[in-house]
Amino acid sequence: MRRVIGALLAAGLAASARAEGDAPATVADGKVVAIEYTLSLEDGKVVASNAGTEPLVLVQGRGEVFVGLERAIAGMAVGESKRGVLAPEEAYGKVDPALFVEVEASRIPEVDRHVGAQVFLRDESGARQVVRVYELRGDRIVVDLNHALAGNAISYQVRVISVGEPAR
Repeated sequence: MRRVIGALLAAGLAASARAEGDAPATVADGKVVAIEYTLSLEDGKVVASNAGTEPLVLVQGRGEVFVGLERAIAGMAVGESKRGVLAPEEAYGKVDPALFVEVEASRIPEVDRHVGAQVFLRDESGARQVVRVYELRGDRIVVDLNHALAGNAISYQVRVISVGEPAR
């Protein structure tokens, strides 16, 4: 259903952009934008992509995507493509040393008590969070609460599919 709605929305946005005149619509704050994107690490490993599937539809300027990607698509025209690199702070963030936390080993399943294991822990509010085992210290374990891709520069390839006014 989401795929059908996304495709219909993108098709409607493309039609409305053409109806505005010969000049292609451009990405600006408040506009509904549909994009195709691929994000990858320095080694070329793709970490996220919607290429060949439904476009990602967002409202420019609302922070619905990485700040660096939002900045990159600003001013792009329908049909335009761009490649670039986002610094860690523009994507998944820098590694925050304060997010390395020591917990009792008993909170981690025994099978996962090894460096690199990814496990779910509940925070103070009860929400589940994915953490990585960073270091073993006897009856204590240091877990890394940073996003798994924090600290990485992210290469992007993006194409603007359509641009339209926000739905009212």
